[in-house]
Amino acid sequence: MPYGYYFDPTYILVLIGVVLSMLASGLVKSTFAKYSQVHSLSGITGKTAAEHILQMQGIHDVRVEHISGNLTDHYDPSSKVLRLSDPVYNASSVAAIGVAAHECGHAIQHDKGYIPLSIRSTLVPAANFGSAISWPLIVVGLFLGGGSSVLVKIGIFAFTLAVLFQIVTLPVEFNASSRAAKILETSGMLAGQEVKGMKKVLGAAAMTYVAGAASAILQLLRLILIANRNDRD
Repeated sequence: MPYGYYFDPTYILVLIGVVLSMLASGLVKSTFAKYSQVHSLSGITGKTAAEHILQMQGIHDVRVEHISGNLTDHYDPSSKVLRLSDPVYNASSVAAIGVAAHECGHAIQHDKGYIPLSIRSTLVPAANFGSAISWPLIVVGLFLGGGSSVLVKIGIFAFTLAVLFQIVTLPVEFNASSRAAKILETSGMLAGQEVKGMKKVLGAAAMTYVAGAASAILQLLRLILIANRNDRD
């Protein structure tokens, strides 16, 4: 039975990526939900924690704003705005303070000129363009076949830019979490078991980026295998 028509074994790579992403997503949601129920002894909110951390680091030009949604927290380096979501902004839980501190970690990276963050910011336009154009090129190239393999190769190169962005994101996220954990522990905003809970939240969140990078790499490998098989055919 010709597997190219009935079953493509490269789908296994996609399936592995999907499973990894689902497991990581489930882990971060369950961990965040658990420690969202653990209120910090300090009683400070995510917003207050973020403002304190920024002040301690001598960063006075970053605004802390509220953004709707769940775990939509992020730092925008272009406008120097740190946005905290509904379960973080006004919440005084261990999870909320941990997430707020993590986003402050990105603001600190920006202020200190952390090289991986600069590289990631530079890659954003290329990664967005690569994600948008890669699949149309690959699909058209595979459909036309023959001399159109160059379209497939260009598409794979474009997708590689998106994969590179995912890989560069890893040290950025891990470093931000490391900065957050150190600051929260030494400042006394969290203590004892609270610190352990915060690290579990940030660790679970980091796994989503690991899973995302792994999924992207597996997808890239699949595309390369398909392109090579197409050339042989």
